[in-house]
Amino acid sequence: MSFNPAPKPRGSARAVPLATVLVIAVVVAGAAVAGTAAYFTQNGSGPGTPGSVTLTDDLGRTVTVPYDPARVAVLSPSIMDEVYRLGLRSHVVAVDCYAAAFGGLSADYSPDQIALWNLSPSMCVQVGPTFVPEMLANLTPSLVLASTIVSIAAVEQITSLLHIPVVMLQPPTLSGILVDDSMIGEIFGVAPATATLNAALSAELYRATNLTSSVSFPYVLVTYSVDGNGYWTFGPGTFGESLIELAGATSIAANTTTPYPELSAAQVLFANPHFIVYGEGFGLNESAYAGGPDWSQFGAVQSGNVSGIDSNWITEPDPTMILEGLPALVAAFHPGAA
Repeated sequence: MSFNPAPKPRGSARAVPLATVLVIAVVVAGAAVAGTAAYFTQNGSGPGTPGSVTLTDDLGRTVTVPYDPARVAVLSPSIMDEVYRLGLRSHVVAVDCYAAAFGGLSADYSPDQIALWNLSPSMCVQVGPTFVPEMLANLTPSLVLASTIVSIAAVEQITSLLHIPVVMLQPPTLSGILVDDSMIGEIFGVAPATATLNAALSAELYRATNLTSSVSFPYVLVTYSVDGNGYWTFGPGTFGESLIELAGATSIAANTTTPYPELSAAQVLFANPHFIVYGEGFGLNESAYAGGPDWSQFGAVQSGNVSGIDSNWITEPDPTMILEGLPALVAAFHPGAA
């Protein structure tokens, strides 16, 4: 996760109505999940057979990619999570990084992710504050999987100058995560692994919806960053708001006019959220939030209804968001429901 230039998570999306999730949760195969324009067609591909796959990615771009490519650049932590869970880490030769002055590899990946996924600076492709195409070319991938942390201008450079196909994976909803899993599975020919992963995701979506279907929705603040002006949170039409709704709560920022607003202390005091959940990691911890404006005056703080959560669980649209972030929020908002 990185916040750049403003502390804003990258997985912006429209919220998923709870009724839709009930339908999604009974679907195991990601390709069958409604609410996406993504599709894929195999062209002479199959186990041991060279070929290609033509698909429509999350930005509506039609892309033809090599089937089961051996060398892949993954330019997003959320996509790296999917690739790893599908057993495809050995294909990854490059990942997104920032310039050293902006944190390098650690600007996007937590220490736990770096260790789990065996990432190293030698794999870095600088995507910010400017994209460096030479770093990508030197690692010789035959496919790039990227999210919108990579600009459209950079995508055009990769495709027109380096002649490497780029698939943009930026799911607009939680159901889109399942679809993207299936898309990756089609590219690499790992349908059984995809089915297993999507079954687990569907089960968690159903479990959360079932647990919160008959509870009262408290007003909450889920904040992923803090500074001297206030608390950054999720507004309408974002993954964060969708997660909050699925966890059986209502965000105090639900009626704001921007997707990622910074709420002042006065706004938080006026809204008086019953629960506060804050994102930890990337230099932020409980002490950082406790040092925020009027933190000790918030009712939730005074009553002890405050808890921390790994920032990656709520800011990256990937399987971990569903498998870890969603149940953690349910537990925080409804301690007796689990």
